[in-house]
Amino acid sequence: MRPSLLSLFGTVALVAAVFVWPSSAAEPGDAPYAPFKMAEGLYYVGSADYAAYLIVTKAGLIQLDGGDAQTGKQIVGNIKTLGFNPADVKILLNSHEHFDHAAGLAEVKRAAPGAKFYASAADGAIIAAGGRGDPFIKGERFYYEPVKPDVILKDGQKVSLGGWTLTAHITGGHTKGCTTWTFPVTVAGKVRQALSHCSSSVLPGYKLGKTETYPGQTADYEKSFATWKSLPCEVFIASHGSFYGMQAKRRALDAGKADAFVDPAGCKAFYERSEAAFRAELKKQNP
Repeated sequence: MRPSLLSLFGTVALVAAVFVWPSSAAEPGDAPYAPFKMAEGLYYVGSADYAAYLIVTKAGLIQLDGGDAQTGKQIVGNIKTLGFNPADVKILLNSHEHFDHAAGLAEVKRAAPGAKFYASAADGAIIAAGGRGDPFIKGERFYYEPVKPDVILKDGQKVSLGGWTLTAHITGGHTKGCTTWTFPVTVAGKVRQALSHCSSSVLPGYKLGKTETYPGQTADYEKSFATWKSLPCEVFIASHGSFYGMQAKRRALDAGKADAFVDPAGCKAFYERSEAAFRAELKKQNP
């Protein structure tokens, strides 16, 4: 989704600007993108920047994130393109409740009505309300078809299917229930530790410190950065492809670099930049 900024004002304009995540100047974040295999059993099925991942297990499929509404349709099509049946999705997961990651969940759920949807308590409630209730992002253009969680996740909870186990880490700040996922995955014959980053972005207009966008937001960011820095991160992926250079790494993969997505140094550098940006904004708002 790439809303026209000329028609937006105030907070909505700021939010709309932030949610333009093009992989190039002319390409919107939800532009179609060909699906591909990232590692054994792990596939990219999202759009040009609104990331989504398919995990293929012995007992069915796990789908992580839904993108925006347009991306949701692409995800279903991309699963088919890869030769899998979307109806075989048994577990549906999410990073956070913003429309560019949750608006497409309903489309996936329609294709896989038997799938159980797992979400954090804070973000799950907003997804169940179709985006309504977010303390910052408001307006019809940001609302979407609701999906009610079947399972409410707790921090550290494990989700297992067909030999795969993913661990949920509630890493609030960007949203209160923002969820980062970790799991082992085999890359080029070696088991690696994957981390799917929720988001650490401080949106323009967020309030930190003495006045906060939601109560406890600043402390949530602080706790989350400590968590992220403590987690193993060899295969670095995230809710936006641009966070980890997805398209460049895909080109390297296509050129024969089988472990293109193994990037612990890139993961560490990303968190260093993100934390520095958070602390700069906190200092700016609280001189």
